[in-house]
Amino acid sequence: MVRDSAIVAYRNLLTILRVPTLLVTATIQPLMFVFLFAYIFGASLGGSQYREFLLAGIFTQTVAFNAAFTTVGLANDLHKGIIDRMRTLPMSRLAVLMGRTLSDLVVNILALAVMVACGYVVGWRINGAILDAVLAFGVILLFAFAMSWVGAITGLMSPSVEVAQSAGLIWLFPLTFISSAFISSETLPGPLRTVAAWNPITAVSAAGRKLFDNGSPPTFKAPTGWPADHCVEYSIYCSLAILAVAVPMALLQYRKVASH
Repeated sequence: MVRDSAIVAYRNLLTILRVPTLLVTATIQPLMFVFLFAYIFGASLGGSQYREFLLAGIFTQTVAFNAAFTTVGLANDLHKGIIDRMRTLPMSRLAVLMGRTLSDLVVNILALAVMVACGYVVGWRINGAILDAVLAFGVILLFAFAMSWVGAITGLMSPSVEVAQSAGLIWLFPLTFISSAFISSETLPGPLRTVAAWNPITAVSAAGRKLFDNGSPPTFKAPTGWPADHCVEYSIYCSLAILAVAVPMALLQYRKVASH
């Protein structure tokens, strides 16, 4: 299974190398969000302190949005008949999905590298210990890997590539913005504040800020509650819970579509 997964991941990365425009969404879009929020909205939200607060949220939003790569990639392979060809080969069924999610994890690493460089340009810094920063990136990439499996389910359930492109993002927008990725969740009205407090994107963003030792603007209210006090642990629990549910569901859906 490991060998087969590596081969499928290599195949997917070759596709990106031959069609580098596929990386536009993973690199250019996050840069647009950084400059948009940092300089257009950031001026009224705290200036340089807001830019330091912002980057962990941008990192989390980007890896969540990049789950659309898995969604579209699997939908494209499914409707071009590539999944059917792989089904006839003596290979692990899990390898098709594992290879896709692993290759998209590489894309997320590249996107994070680009955003870190951009963050240093706008004034963001890692103020904490190096090992804490490594743990922060590990938490973000674990969340990215978990979201890719959710994207795999969406892609395998989509009736066409066009539907997959829309379905891969339509549910991510409210999930991202009802969180503390860009603002303090304490400013949201009652029900939305509760949703934001337990939102995995809030937890991963907060974990990144804590481990990078990035502060909040003085006008932002500090979040309270168990998820806020244990944001690192909670973010890891959320990612593992997503994987525990999404991996079997994606494999079950793959077996269904491959048997048609």
